[in-house]
Amino acid sequence: MVLIDGVKVKRLEVKPSETGMLMEIVRRDDDIFINFGQAYITTAYPGVVKGWGWHNHKDELITTLGGMVKTVLYDGRENSPTHGVINEFFMGDHYPCLVRVPPRVVHGFKCVSGNEATLLVISSEPYDRENPDEFHIDPHVNNIPYEWRRKDG
Repeated sequence: MVLIDGVKVKRLEVKPSETGMLMEIVRRDDDIFINFGQAYITTAYPGVVKGWGWHNHKDELITTLGGMVKTVLYDGRENSPTHGVINEFFMGDHYPCLVRVPPRVVHGFKCVSGNEATLLVISSEPYDRENPDEFHIDPHVNNIPYEWRRKDG
């Protein structure tokens, strides 16, 4: 898969023991890390699509803490060398990873597990309530060449 310009993926390592497990998500000396602005958790129920959205100025690091999601990125940036490219990541219980979404890359996710999925999002800038750097597009009615329906086979 050709990654969208600026997108990075880090496979997360689960370290199990007889007392539980440990999974390091991000460190400030990781290549995937840019800056810390805030961290928040969001969830989705089975089959729910959350997206499309983008930010003009901030990067986001996204990982799944429980359940499985299909995270989809679309590069609609006209001057990008990967303009028009779509990246699709199945992430969560069966594939723990961290995905960095750069500014102006449209993104969303769909819960594909039978249970509620929980995501941790770390953004490079805090949410500004007075001037939010947050934009949304309907997940089903838009000009993005992607359909959220399940692909059997």
